[in-house]
Amino acid sequence: MSEKIKDLGDTSTLSGRVARYGKVSTSMAGLAAKLAGEKYLGLKIERAEHAEQLMSALGNMKGPLMKVGQILATIPEALPPEYAEAFQQLQSNAPPMGWPFVRRRMKTELGADWMNYFEEFGQEAAAAASLGQVHRAITKDGKNVACKLQYPDMESAIKADLSQLKMVFSIYEKYDSSISTKHIHEELSARLYEELDYELEAKYGKLYQYMLSETKNVHVPEVVDKLSTKRLLTSTWQDGNKIMSYLDASLEQRNRIAMNMFRAWYVPLYYFGVIHGDPHLGNYTVREDDSINLLDFGCVRVFPPSFIGGVIDLYNALLKEDRDLAVHAFETWGFKDLSNEQVEILSIWARFLYAPVLEDKVRKIGEAKGGVYGRETAEEVHKKLREVSKDRGGITVPREFVFMDRAALGLGSVFIHLKAEINWYKLFQEMISDFDVKTLEKRQSEALKKFDINHL
Repeated sequence: MSEKIKDLGDTSTLSGRVARYGKVSTSMAGLAAKLAGEKYLGLKIERAEHAEQLMSALGNMKGPLMKVGQILATIPEALPPEYAEAFQQLQSNAPPMGWPFVRRRMKTELGADWMNYFEEFGQEAAAAASLGQVHRAITKDGKNVACKLQYPDMESAIKADLSQLKMVFSIYEKYDSSISTKHIHEELSARLYEELDYELEAKYGKLYQYMLSETKNVHVPEVVDKLSTKRLLTSTWQDGNKIMSYLDASLEQRNRIAMNMFRAWYVPLYYFGVIHGDPHLGNYTVREDDSINLLDFGCVRVFPPSFIGGVIDLYNALLKEDRDLAVHAFETWGFKDLSNEQVEILSIWARFLYAPVLEDKVRKIGEAKGGVYGRETAEEVHKKLREVSKDRGGITVPREFVFMDRAALGLGSVFIHLKAEINWYKLFQEMISDFDVKTLEKRQSEALKKFDINHL
């Protein structure tokens, strides 16, 4: 009886979903009323306290809303700082699917004789994520593998969660029109729906193996095709330690790890226009030789080569203090009809993001003031945007910018944790020394065609 009860608790029941979304909707309605009261009636809202209440409503659950919260926490333009900080604390505390349910799901994916493929299969989840959980197993041919099994009914959960997110954005824009969140919502929607498709993630995993094949000290799991489906992804198990376990290591070792992380993320970006869009601490581990295991390819972003050209144009604009080139870069990214004031305000944020690679010296990336990397600068930028938006209307953030921003901040946070001290300028100059948009376009096209990836 207890096993049956536990199993039922793992399912995404209608009553459970109704209760969950009812609780969230009540919190959203409360947020709307409080922000409206603050704006129109002069009532004071204790944002920090209300943000904690909202997180309480969203916590202790699986699902995409948790992932959306984590993503928004690293996009300073998307939410007021009090809410961004609370969202960053959002963790999945829901219990994993129980063994009876896992057995049924594996039968659905691989057939009734699914256990015949394995010598051993761990009944307990080795790791949990927002959209699925991982089980460690050994195949009949002795290969150690990780089997990532998607939680049930995730498509319905994503649809409902994105509807809730749209409500949050619409409420916030009524209160603060300095940033238009239209494209932020579109981008989050597209990436979350992609994450449901483990066949696509398998292709991205193979793409990363290809892109990093000549990069030393970076390892990518090998996909096991015959044990993978649209909702089950099996790949070789990568042994490694959590990056947080190296915080007290020697500076030399911390720098080695940071250098390997830098290449793992930015070789694919500047050579192929592809970025790993989920810089979560659980998505990479460190081997005994300080090399990096890069894991989980559910959230990958392919950029138009012209967008990457804009990234480098803006870098050179800041280096040479060339305002016209900066405007060209912003326009290449998709920002439209920017005023002089808006260009200068966006440049404040750009100078913050590029600061480590603008100085030819050994230095740390920066500091996480207030517990969130970039928070202080983001608050300054947001305040100035509000001031100039009173007369002109808000800035619409281009879709591609969302995950570029998130990746830069996420990786920066890793380097801050490691207290790495490196000449980032020299490292970056080496990375982009031969950059050419046409070459990138050809290289990217060939790579995507090789793995049958349609990123549009």
